[in-house]
Amino acid sequence: MNILIIGCGRVGTSLAERLDAHGHDVAIIDSDIDNFRALSDEFTGITVCGMPMDMRVMQNAGIESCDAVAVVTPDDNLNITVSQVVKEFFGVDNVLARISDPAREKVFKKFGLKTVCPTNLAGDAMFVALTQPYDNKNMTFGVSTVSFTCVPVEEHMVGRELASLAEESDRSVFGVVHADGSMDLHLAHQTLVLQQNDMVVYANMCD
Repeated sequence: MNILIIGCGRVGTSLAERLDAHGHDVAIIDSDIDNFRALSDEFTGITVCGMPMDMRVMQNAGIESCDAVAVVTPDDNLNITVSQVVKEFFGVDNVLARISDPAREKVFKKFGLKTVCPTNLAGDAMFVALTQPYDNKNMTFGVSTVSFTCVPVEEHMVGRELASLAEESDRSVFGVVHADGSMDLHLAHQTLVLQQNDMVVYANMCD
């Protein structure tokens, strides 16, 4: 497929490299030429510096022969506007927009635009990671991966404050999952006392 990506931030970079590695023909647009430095040396696609809203820039990136376009800048409003231009002016049916605000995602879907909301995806993944069977769960945010580990509260830990574990461990304490499936996050201003059958959730950055 010929795929155009608009926005070369962390999301755009990761997407471009994955598509390129799978053999797709990829072009990527960004207004800041320095952002292209984040692309790996193995990336074989085309980079075009220019304003995402400029139709001539899109044409230089080959939009008229594209099978799909992903608009993934950090600006929700820009993403929606560019997506509409791509769909209505250039006639590309397969257009995907990144929308960070969950409330806006619902509105834009009513316009017939395909959207992905990283906020919702992260929330769903974290819910699964923390409430489903308690093996290790890895989640990737941009180019960073976090590993979540659930550890049962042992008898000698019952009655202790969660903060005391954070002081003793080289891992980051993320929160506590209780026996009923509910969860409390580890917050600096909140005191959490460990109970029997609790699970302590640790979070670590993966190398």
